[in-house]
Amino acid sequence: MLTTVSVLAAALVLSGCAGNGNYTWGWYVLDPTRDKGASNLQFLLAGLGLTVMLSACAIALSVVLGAALAAAARSPWAVLRTVSRGYVECFRAVPLLVLLLWVYYGLPVVMGVQFGAFAAGVLTLALSDAAFEAEVFRAGLQSVARGQREAAQTLGLTPWQALRFIVFPQAVRTVLPALGNQFVYVLKMSSLVSVIGLQELTRRANEVNVTEYRPLEIYSFLVLEYLLLILVAAWGVRVLERRLAGGAR
Repeated sequence: MLTTVSVLAAALVLSGCAGNGNYTWGWYVLDPTRDKGASNLQFLLAGLGLTVMLSACAIALSVVLGAALAAAARSPWAVLRTVSRGYVECFRAVPLLVLLLWVYYGLPVVMGVQFGAFAAGVLTLALSDAAFEAEVFRAGLQSVARGQREAAQTLGLTPWQALRFIVFPQAVRTVLPALGNQFVYVLKMSSLVSVIGLQELTRRANEVNVTEYRPLEIYSFLVLEYLLLILVAAWGVRVLERRLAGGAR
């Protein structure tokens, strides 16, 4: 991770010596030794917590909803299977930005429900990501050997108990890398919530750019913020994978 960050930082520095020779770089807008630069850095970094909170809430809801949809997809009742399949097909087909705008601007008109920017962002990300989570969990459930379910029946467990205590724990270990990828996806897609005014990383970068008009410097710093955030998240997922793998032995 440190190697990747170092390479990017070096590229950003060296880019000042390459490219358009007429461009005058203005890294002073992010210089922590200057009052204005320190203020800009503080303002940009203040959006980090909101981005993480938004993504964490969305991924938590989407995992729960996706797991429920996956269980419904394997239900003996055709109605539940149809609902699950219909949900997955519909929400996978709608672009995230379009869904976000509809939730934020459309729901108050259609249903009389008004969400703030944060709640609308969490709901939109969760609804969209749940469709992908459902397919991830469904693949994980299918990967569990049939003999595991038969053994649960032999022990006298109900289908729900077998799913909860036998099948799902094994499926989670299988799909954890895919769930980690989905968390990274949600982290990146959270930047779209900036269009409805949420003061997360991207929105703050846009606002600083309006006042300073140094897009290359400011958005380069934004790239570094997201890169560090996603590398940390990926590292956390790998640690969790190793712990679960150790517990399975």
